[in-house]
Amino acid sequence: MGERRVTVTVTDGVADVRLNRPEKRNALDPAMFEALVTTGEALASDPSVRAVVLSGEGPDFCAGLDFTAFRAMAQGERLSLQVDLPPTTGPARATGQRAAYVWAEVPVPVIAAVHGHALGGGLQITLGADLRIVAPDAALGVLEIHWGLIPDMTGTQLLPELVGRDVAKELTLTGRQVSGTEAVALGLATRTDPDPRVAALALAADITERNPDAVRWAKRLLNQAGRVDLATGFAAEQQAIGELIGSPNQVAAVHKRL
Repeated sequence: MGERRVTVTVTDGVADVRLNRPEKRNALDPAMFEALVTTGEALASDPSVRAVVLSGEGPDFCAGLDFTAFRAMAQGERLSLQVDLPPTTGPARATGQRAAYVWAEVPVPVIAAVHGHALGGGLQITLGADLRIVAPDAALGVLEIHWGLIPDMTGTQLLPELVGRDVAKELTLTGRQVSGTEAVALGLATRTDPDPRVAALALAADITERNPDAVRWAKRLLNQAGRVDLATGFAAEQQAIGELIGSPNQVAAVHKRL
């Protein structure tokens, strides 16, 4: 069990997912990339899962790429290309992109609980989550520019949606690290908590009390906002409400409030 790069425990509909390489600050190597993708895809197809909490074992969430990856790059190699994954029909095709975006494709809410460092690829993994609860003293940063690179795990596309284009450029072009507190102010994180994992698990438990069909539809519709034209978005909204009204889970939700 200790050699598994990602561990998963599902309790009462909440999947507690943890990056499990604490001695390396949960750094990303080929095995970690593969574990993130396969774990996310497995959870996406598990109907018993109603919310996901994504965190890291040890003192950090994820400090980014393993240093062996940078050494390989100096020789013109990309270690992520060594990962043998089945093909996907989603928009993220490269291994690193899939490791981050798979959490956006999980149909239930994914909450990233961030403590310590979330840097480079580690930060980009959090971008695939729906919500980010961070420790006030956490350190988040787009560090790729320090290595002569650009963020290539969805960061160039998803970061501007959260912080705006100009702030995304500043963070990307300078590699400046921000605290959890500043991350919230910038829109990079949802809120702070001194114990983000406990707070994330409590939020996930609250979500599991809601109509699971409405929760899934809400995530799908909100993910579409700004990415599809208004006519498509409005039509999807009406499809959702048409399916939800009078459904068993919706009726049960009404009775709980009466």
